[in-house]
Amino acid sequence: MNDMLDLFIAGGGAAGLTAAVYAMRSGLDFILADISSSMGSQIALTDEVDNYTGFDSVNGFELIKKFYEHAKSLGAPMVNDEVSLIEKENKSFNIKCANNEYRAKTVIYCAGATHRELGVKGEKEFSGHGVGYCAVCDGFFYRNKTVIVVGGGNTAVTDALYLSKICKRVIVVHRRDKFRADKGRVQKLINTENTEVIYSAELDEIIGDKTVKAVLLKDGRKIDADGVFIAVGVSPRSGAVKNIVKTDEAGYIIAGEDCQTSTAGLFAAGDVRTKALRQIITACADGANSVCGVTAYLESQDS
Repeated sequence: MNDMLDLFIAGGGAAGLTAAVYAMRSGLDFILADISSSMGSQIALTDEVDNYTGFDSVNGFELIKKFYEHAKSLGAPMVNDEVSLIEKENKSFNIKCANNEYRAKTVIYCAGATHRELGVKGEKEFSGHGVGYCAVCDGFFYRNKTVIVVGGGNTAVTDALYLSKICKRVIVVHRRDKFRADKGRVQKLINTENTEVIYSAELDEIIGDKTVKAVLLKDGRKIDADGVFIAVGVSPRSGAVKNIVKTDEAGYIIAGEDCQTSTAGLFAAGDVRTKALRQIITACADGANSVCGVTAYLESQDS
């Protein structure tokens, strides 16, 4: 186990990398751990980001690369490791990772969220064989083919727009009678010639042989398709700290704009915490605010 750190940052997305920048500027003794060697989590899988201040449009990988390079240029210490459990002992934290263990006076937990499954028959059977959760990752395999996107939020609409540039036909199936996504994106989707929207419908089953061939809707309709992309939201990666912090019913860590959780010294930043808006820019804000909280907490412990 390593010597006591001032701070341990769990997660290398927008929140974690911003926290690393601010932690370096604050002179903290810290380390950042992320399961991905390139950091960035879901942002790196986003084809186009058009709502981050200062960029009319930027590839998600390129944006997070700039975040990463900024932190590295300051000398921020980073390791490729996966956090499995964080426990509090007296006034410090024990952090267990796949490759190492750490001790820290404070923790900024920003592990983000993961894609939520739909839970229908055939989903697990055809996962990786026609069923996917990342259009940017797997869209290439469906060039000039027909795909279905399930969902009605920003992710679903963005995925459908991306796939429309690759696929012959994109069908969006949404269980409500209107989208939850930004109006601008929805209008762009509606105006795209090779896209179609089926409202007030739900998947009942995904069918095929070795790969996906079609889907069945709950109203009995069958739609032929070569692939299904599921974009029905995300689930927070809060498992490593669920035993020491309060969460809401969905598993998001309860924390305000100061990112302080119910456990003193533990801060939650980015998509993993309770918040009204989960965007790259709000994750960056969390990263900055959490370091501010960490420095104040450390000062209070020394006084």
